[in-house]
Amino acid sequence: MRAVQLSKYDQRPELVEVPEPQVSGPLDVIVQIGGAGVCRTDLHIIEGQWEQKSGVALPYTIGHENAGWVQAVGDAVTNVAVGDPVILHPLVTCGLCGACRDGDDVHCANSAFPGIDTDGGYAELLRTNARSVVKLDPSLEPAEVAALADAGLTAIHAVRKAAATLRPSQKVVVIGAGGLGHIGIQVLRALSPAEIIVIDRSRDALELAEQLGAHHVVEANGTQVEAVKDLTGGHGAEAVLDFVGEGGAVEDGVAMLRRAGNYYVIGYGGRIDVPTIDVISTEINFIGNLVGSYADLSELMVLAARGLVTLHTARYPLEEFGAALHDLEQGTVRGRAILVP
Repeated sequence: MRAVQLSKYDQRPELVEVPEPQVSGPLDVIVQIGGAGVCRTDLHIIEGQWEQKSGVALPYTIGHENAGWVQAVGDAVTNVAVGDPVILHPLVTCGLCGACRDGDDVHCANSAFPGIDTDGGYAELLRTNARSVVKLDPSLEPAEVAALADAGLTAIHAVRKAAATLRPSQKVVVIGAGGLGHIGIQVLRALSPAEIIVIDRSRDALELAEQLGAHHVVEANGTQVEAVKDLTGGHGAEAVLDFVGEGGAVEDGVAMLRRAGNYYVIGYGGRIDVPTIDVISTEINFIGNLVGSYADLSELMVLAARGLVTLHTARYPLEEFGAALHDLEQGTVRGRAILVP
């Protein structure tokens, strides 16, 4: 089968022929990929940023946002059948460790992460397990929801934390209305009554944010902190969801936060450098977010089936993966880029 493999860091991946994955265990599920999301993390992987953390042996197939159709199953699989459309939770988990038994799949002690530390979905087929597949509603097509497997899952994981404490009178700032942020805005509208303020440098992204239900949009042109202060009566927002995490976004986000506010770190690449006296004197909280649980993904698919969360996508054939990565790197993708084998 065809697969996009990385053979050397800081070098363009290649489309090559590799053996097809086979069922080797009773809970294995082989999925024919119908759509694979192209994520900024893929750029970071190619650059070598994940080399030490993943420990993966090169060459391997990248791609961690995947959906498609079940092609084959192990003898013990009962939740899906051959031909079913599915979206894949990004982790292959054991179901037996403490984290899995608590429903906290993302912290499974024995997990594999296709596209990060094992072969992923920039390919025609991918092997996962029964615990990782969520059957899709008949109204949903794999290519249109594939990026929800990670970008959407990360967004709903963070938004559910924020929505649990936000009230109608309160305000939440979303930094970044791109691939992750435009999903986060929709989930916020679905789960929270709070007033949504969206910050982005791109006018196109801000226009999309308005279409998706943002109450206020602010261009990041150097005056964004003052604009948020004006919109919040000088106090700052009760919550900030930072989908950027670098390039000054962190400093801006902290400055936009009110006393006792919550700062949700979703994007990464920068650093949080806040004097500890400022943290204790204002009682602000920093909350990290790493994808989400199987339950998060199931809930997200309910929102998608109801039309409350939709992906804005640009589709590319698998052989045009280089163009997709280039367009993402140049910031010309509106929403999410999707590879379709």
